Amino acid sequence: MKKILLTGALLCSSVILSAQIITEKELQEIQSSFIKDAPTKAIQNILTTNANITANALNRDLQGKIDHYFRYRVNVKGITDQKSSGRCWMFTSMNVLRPSIMEKYNVSEFDFSHNYLYFWDIFEKANLFLENIIGTSKDPFGDRAVEYLFKSPVGDGGVWNLYYNAGKKYGVVPQDVMPETAHSNNTRQMLGLLNERLRSGGYNLREQVASGKKIPDLRSEKTVILKDVYRILALCLGEPPTEFTWRYKDKNGIIKELRNYTPKQFYDAITPEDYSPDNYIMVMNDPTREYYQLYEIQNYKNTIEGINWIYLNLPNEDIKKAALASIKNNEAMYASCDVGKQINRESGILDPGMYDYQSLLGVNLSMDKKARILTRQSGSSHAMTLIGCDTDVSDTPVKWEFENSWGAASGNKGYLTFTDKWFSEYMFRLVVHKKYLDAKAVDCLKQKPVQLPMWDYMN
Repeated sequence: MKKILLTGALLCSSVILSAQIITEKELQEIQSSFIKDAPTKAIQNILTTNANITANALNRDLQGKIDHYFRYRVNVKGITDQKSSGRCWMFTSMNVLRPSIMEKYNVSEFDFSHNYLYFWDIFEKANLFLENIIGTSKDPFGDRAVEYLFKSPVGDGGVWNLYYNAGKKYGVVPQDVMPETAHSNNTRQMLGLLNERLRSGGYNLREQVASGKKIPDLRSEKTVILKDVYRILALCLGEPPTEFTWRYKDKNGIIKELRNYTPKQFYDAITPEDYSPDNYIMVMNDPTREYYQLYEIQNYKNTIEGINWIYLNLPNEDIKKAALASIKNNEAMYASCDVGKQINRESGILDPGMYDYQSLLGVNLSMDKKARILTRQSGSSHAMTLIGCDTDVSDTPVKWEFENSWGAASGNKGYLTFTDKWFSEYMFRLVVHKKYLDAKAVDCLKQKPVQLPMWDYMN
């Protein structure tokens, strides 16, 4: 270890010694490149008095040229609102299922209790964290896996497989059975306290191993920690029901008979028969890695027994073809993207040229998708439901539509329209039924996945 550290230190020293300082001559050259002509002076006056660079970079040539009409659109209704939480993946996973539920029960609206499943998602993530701490208890604190685990023991974030894991184990309930609370709508303080308890508990578990305690003997201490986690969750979110009664009014105004359910019974009642990772495949467009290859991010799940995050890396053209076929068949899809890039929040439109920073600043900011991913300039930041596609006369996509979970006041009445060019640059993941994939992609599902670490940049 000392030899490795010494080698690393020498390498850093050699880099520093060979690095070039900013000389007086170089500084003068850099300073003289800033020529304050009239246009530059005008821009400086604007930017020094207005902090919103983005608003000043709005590309006027695009305004009014992109509408919100779609040739193909899934029959959806109702906009959800995740409020100040990072539960977009859960809202999206549930939103994908809502159209089929409303059709099955002939109702004009339906929504899940996000609070119910959120409770169990965080509880299971806490258990997974503690098991991972026990599993790495003999590794040093400087180990990358240990650092990663303690950095964020539990959090709101996730992807589609987490919904499948938690839903399959704990079931789901309608929204009015376990409504939102102050802390499900704004999760920061609750998560802060949970992570504090988990870090202290994880530290104590490691200390017990260091003092000679056998790993199997740590389970009772883990249970004590989980009792505290459950208590905090129950105080902030309420206790999840083990059974409930539910009835509804259909579109004809008929109130249906009251029925008793357990959450798992309700999950089985509203979930399509083929709804499983065997049929619904996460596809990814990551130009930094080989296409037509299956990948698995290790330990990215919420339940110990659940499935990891597995995805098939495909070219954009294949993903778009499958997405359009799904929309044409009235099937919405889980999707995730880099939503913060080139989004006009007022109009609800996204296009790679929405903001022209290069013309405003006189600086070239261009990078391709591969470069943006590798330099961490871009990555998936938000999940939404893909529901619409508009095509030209040859049926080639020109723009797409998301159902968002930021409330009806956001974007275009809760929806976002994005051009096909934006799809190519900033769309990353999609969960689509394998019947919409071509034979080559389906054949790739037989592969043994390439294993990626839990801290992978696509996480």
